[in-house]
Amino acid sequence: MGQVEATTERIIAADPEEVFDALADYTGTRAKLLPEHFSEYEVREGGDGEGTLVHWKLQATSKRVRDCLLEVTEPTTGQLVEKDRNSSMVTTWTVTPAGEGKARAVVSTVWNGAGGIGGIFERTFAPKGLGRIYDAVLAKLAAEVEK
Repeated sequence: MGQVEATTERIIAADPEEVFDALADYTGTRAKLLPEHFSEYEVREGGDGEGTLVHWKLQATSKRVRDCLLEVTEPTTGQLVEKDRNSSMVTTWTVTPAGEGKARAVVSTVWNGAGGIGGIFERTFAPKGLGRIYDAVLAKLAAEVEK
């Protein structure tokens, strides 16, 4: 059993604070950013960054659905951390300046992978699949804030 990590990033032509605020807006903007892989989205507590508790189901493959209940923290400026109460999964969103009027948005998810043959497949294919899902989220984020 090893740790599995999936990371993707995008340069967005918008102010870093605006990009971060859109990501942290779980009651409004965030739901609009989620592709078809997410379902049953529900904010259960809070709704704006730190202190938010949000639920969704993430269907990474046709057979694999994760029921996620995420606690949101903001450990440093420009960073949101979503810790799943139902698993070892932790997703970190980091927004930093990337030149004049631009932001770099990076999303990284880590979790404890399965052991054995299943674990080999998970470490090989899950990062690519999750990377594609988060590429779609970042594309929607860019479309939302670059208006």
